[in-house]
Amino acid sequence: MNTGTISARYASALLKFSAESGHDDLVYRQVRTLACSMSALPQLRNLIDNPMSVSDSQKFSLLVSALDGEEMAEELQSFIRLVMKKRRTKYLRFMLLSFIRQYRDAHNIKMSRLITAVPDTELEKRISDIVRERKGDSVLFEHRVDPSIIGGFIFEIDGLRLDASTAAQLKSVRRQFIEKNRRIV
Repeated sequence: MNTGTISARYASALLKFSAESGHDDLVYRQVRTLACSMSALPQLRNLIDNPMSVSDSQKFSLLVSALDGEEMAEELQSFIRLVMKKRRTKYLRFMLLSFIRQYRDAHNIKMSRLITAVPDTELEKRISDIVRERKGDSVLFEHRVDPSIIGGFIFEIDGLRLDASTAAQLKSVRRQFIEKNRRIV
């Protein structure tokens, strides 16, 4: 079996289990926290992935401590114990990421990226309202501030990119001038 199949099956089981108990929102939030911790801390990921590094109880304690003092949901505890019992901890990070994707698909949550030259929460709200009105989906934003775009914004969602930045418009004008000068000469 490959990593994707194993991860997707375990993630699907966790999604169904947490939905049946009615705690899928809590589990989703905690899984996102764990996935972020494992991505941000390679040492944690290495300890969890390596079967010889520490015992399963120590791995479990590390994962509980990654929740910043919040009590881990019973469904997530059972899931992690099952993963450890079946010796699949090296796939845990992929299972968490697969769960996040499946949860978002099930709840019509779209991930998007918004890049602006200055912080602009009003623009974020307007774009979110437009997407919700047209598609009926919720939108989660990864909002970055990048002064190099000078003004305007860059918005990405579902592989589509809308570049309405001043920097992109200046590049376009520059390219047009270069083309005109080539024709003249």
